[in-house]
Order: sequence, then C-alpha cells, then structure tokens
Amino acid sequence: MSTETLKKSTLMGSNVVKTTAVQLFEEKRVRTYWDETAEERYFSVVDVVEILTDSINPRDYWFRMKQRVQLEDGIELSTICRQLKLMSSDGKKYNTDCANTQSLLRIIQSIPSPKAEPFKQWLARVGYERIQETIDPEQSIDRARENWQRLGRSEKWIQQRMSGQETRNKLTDYWKESGVQEQNEFAALTNIIHREWTGLTVKEHKELKDLKSQNLRDHMSEAELIFTALAELSTRQIAEAEQAVGFPENAQASKRGGVVAKNARRELESETGKSVVTGENFLPPKMTKKIIVKP
Repeated sequence: MSTETLKKSTLMGSNVVKTTAVQLFEEKRVRTYWDETAEERYFSVVDVVEILTDSINPRDYWFRMKQRVQLEDGIELSTICRQLKLMSSDGKKYNTDCANTQSLLRIIQSIPSPKAEPFKQWLARVGYERIQETIDPEQSIDRARENWQRLGRSEKWIQQRMSGQETRNKLTDYWKESGVQEQNEFAALTNIIHREWTGLTVKEHKELKDLKSQNLRDHMSEAELIFTALAELSTRQIAEAEQAVGFPENAQASKRGGVVAKNARRELESETGKSVVTGENFLPPKMTKKIIVKP
C-alpha cells in the first residue's frame, strides 16, 4: 500500500478529523479536544501546568493555584474551563479541566515560568496548523509523521505505526456501529485483546516499559506493533463474521482475536528464541546527577 493510499485510508477510518488528539511541545504531550461545533481547540490544563512548572504533582499544583488566584485576584479559574473526557495514562477517559486558547493564556499569566513565552508561541502555531488541517485533513497525518521523525523513529517503524492505526480505526468504527459504548467499553475491549496476545494488561505493559502518561503504541517495537495490528485485525474480522453486537459479544470476539495473535507470537518466539513483548522504549536516557565531594 502506498503512503498516499495509507494516508487516505487512515483519514477515512478516523472520520477525517479526530475529536481528541495529542500535541507535542518540546517533546512533551498535551492532550487536546477539538469542538467541531464551535470550531475551537481545548487543552488539558494539567498537562500545561506540568510542562510549565515541571511539578511532580501537577494536579495538586493546579488545585492550589486556583485557590491562590481566587484569594489574590478574586477570579475563579474553574469558570473559564470546561470539563471534558480525555484519555488518561491507564487507558480510560476521565473528566479533565480543559481551556481554550484565550482562557489558557489567562491561566498562564498566573504561572511564573521561563517557558511561558515559548508556550504562547506554540499555542499560536497549533491554532494555525489546525486551520490548515481543516482545509486539508491530510496535513494532520503529515504532522504525526513529522513528530515521529523528530523523535528519531525509522521510516519502517513510522509506516507500521500508521498502518496499525488504520487497522485500529477500522476496529473502533465497527465497535461504534455495533453498539459498543465509546468510553469505558472501548478501553475494556482493548484491554481484553492486549492481555490475550501479550499476557499483560495495557497498564502492566506500560509499567514494563517504564511509561507513565506516554502512549504505549508510540513506544512499541516494530514486532509489537505488528502483533497488535494482527490481534485487532483478527478481532474485527471475527466480530464481522459473527455479526457481534454490544459489549458481551464483542468481548468474546476480542478474546478470540487476541488468541490468534498469541499463537502467532508463540510460534515466532519458538523459532527465534526472542521475546516479542519487551520492556524496551523510546524514552530519552535518564540523566544521572553527579555527586561532587568537596575536599
């Protein structure tokens, strides 16, 4: 399949423009939500707070910051935010404080940070890119490719990641059409597939790779991506053949689809002597602090 065809298929499978997405600021993730009706992007406030403050507990920082601003300025920051369901690190969606660009700029004013100005410039650029993506949706796929290239992924890995996303989109499209609830049930079905073929839950696999808020698939090896795609392709084709409807029937199809990939994984591992599921990731090397002993 050509790159051009792959781009179009991926876009069609995801209904052209995803409502939720992840943007990168200096290689750090910011969860976003696009309101199609208002044509406005919302940003996760906690993600922005974490980036600007480097806080180890950004939720607590945001909570205390709201109290401080209310006492000092008499402004209730929660009133300029919206509660939107965004994907968390555990693969589930939770209500999250989100702000549009205007509200976020007001919030940033109350955060003393040397990153504030660069972040404002980033906000302006993201807004412009969104307009361009609305005019030409393929630019969103190009942008994802550029981000992966910037993070050092090989072209072979990127192609597999995009192909796997196409397979994933087709599966979730089937789930939507067959009456599966998009939020918790999507996550539950994904976990069934994943646990069946890897022997690990999504959370356990992320822990193995030492991941926190990062996307698991962005840190999979080429083999892990291929077997994930095989499991999801098998699940969809089994569900279609069985005409699965609702969560219970799709859960059965998910388990059987995962078994197909598990059997293939075991066969490959017996031939190569190497484990397909690994703790390897694409995280930057951890910086070790040097201890200087004074004479």
